[in-house]
Amino acid sequence: MRAQDRRRFLPPEVVADHELDAPLPIGFGQTNSQPSTVAAMLSLLEPFPGMRVLDVGSGSGWTSAILGELGGPDSSVSAVELVPELVERSRAAIRQPWVRVHPAEPGTLGLPSLAPFDRILVSAMADDLPSELVDQLTANGVMVAPWAGVMHRVRRTDDGIDVTEHGGYRFVPLLHTRF
Repeated sequence: MRAQDRRRFLPPEVVADHELDAPLPIGFGQTNSQPSTVAAMLSLLEPFPGMRVLDVGSGSGWTSAILGELGGPDSSVSAVELVPELVERSRAAIRQPWVRVHPAEPGTLGLPSLAPFDRILVSAMADDLPSELVDQLTANGVMVAPWAGVMHRVRRTDDGIDVTEHGGYRFVPLLHTRF
């Protein structure tokens, strides 16, 4: 995480707070996630070199850049964000060519056209299991996502899915459309 300076992904009015272990506002009702939460999610995700990963609700792009750092140049990180202004800001901040930020398509969750993914990280709270994203996982793929106030780890298996719970968290809501 240290290799991706959080300051580069923050708006000027909150850069001075970059070392706080707290979510920071990035505009449009969105936040840059709390560093300890990002670390916990990445630990559950178990990223690996050369992975194909989807980052849903990429916001500032900071977590996407960290995933790119962990996966290295042989990986492919596809980030998806609903807010067009955040898509542009994060594209400007991310320096790895193997990390690409895509605008979300209203009504579509994830990037089914680029699936399947080895790993999916969701940085916004859903009401329940986002099954549309499970469908975008490879066999034995892992998704880390918060829903109903709890962090979950989902592994896709030959027989379906294996879901484990990992404590309570707060996130901005997962949005499918922009109003």
